[in-house]
This record gives sequence, C-alpha cells and structure tokens, in this order.
Amino acid sequence: MTPTDLSPTPPQAEGLSGGCQCGAVRYRAGSLGRASICHCRMCQKAFGAFFGPLVTAHDLVWTRGHPKHFASSNKVRRGFCADCGTPLTYDWGGDVEIAIGSLDDPELAAPVIQVNPADRLSFFARLHELPVREPSHNAGVAAFMAGIESRQHPDHDTETWPPEGR
Repeated sequence: MTPTDLSPTPPQAEGLSGGCQCGAVRYRAGSLGRASICHCRMCQKAFGAFFGPLVTAHDLVWTRGHPKHFASSNKVRRGFCADCGTPLTYDWGGDVEIAIGSLDDPELAAPVIQVNPADRLSFFARLHELPVREPSHNAGVAAFMAGIESRQHPDHDTETWPPEGR
C-alpha cells in the first residue's frame, strides 16, 4: 500500500451530513480523513458486527441532539444514539472518528486500511465466497421486502423529525 492509498477523503463543498437511524442525532463534518475498518474486539462488540467501519471527521458539529457516550476502555469513549442505539463515534482524545454507515452517503468513505488484524475473525477473509440469496429466488422473502415501510430517518437533513403522525 502506498502513502497515496491512505490519503484522506476530499472535502465536500457543503460538508458531509449523517446521523442515527431514528433521526434524534444528526451531524455535519467539514471533511473526512482516513477511512478504516477496525477488527479489535471492542469495535466488534460496539458495532455488533465483524468489524468497526470508521472515518476521521474534521470540523464535526452536532446539528440535532448529541450522542450519549460509553467509556469502552480507559482511553476511548464511544458515542451512540440514546434513542435507537446507532453507533456514531469513536473518541480517543484526538480527531473524532464517525461510523461510516452513519453518513448519509457512506460511499464517500471507502476504507483504505484495516487495523488491529490480530483480532480479525477467522472467517472474515472468506465472506465474499458466500452464496447470495436474491429476493426473487423466494416469493416469501420478496413479499416480505415489498411490504416493509421504513421508519428510518432519510439520508439527508430534515427540518423536523419524526414526521407528524408518527
């Protein structure tokens, strides 16, 4: 991997927005730094996943609500939405990192490095080999998916949330 492979995400003209699943906490960042996936056990537990996808957020401001924090160690605190539980931040005392999936456009933060490989789960490298179940292969799954009405906050800023009547 060359140093250019680790270059930060270019700044966006209007900043970058994101937030939690329910919309109670929203943020804006002026630019993004290095995007990574962390394999440490604490990230696995904090995200409830095989790894923690994080990107440095420069000039981070909270535009609606604020995350609640949990000190996952003596050196790190993790921010999350107290209403819906969405993981939002990793704060180690330097530049805060945000959960890539909480960005309104996570495609803007493609990971460029994996960290803490000693804790990587043994099956991680083979996940791309798993078969893919297409909804069209099972009428029950297709019907279930077609009937889903999302109550998730949309992937853009809103003046108010939730909408009236919810």
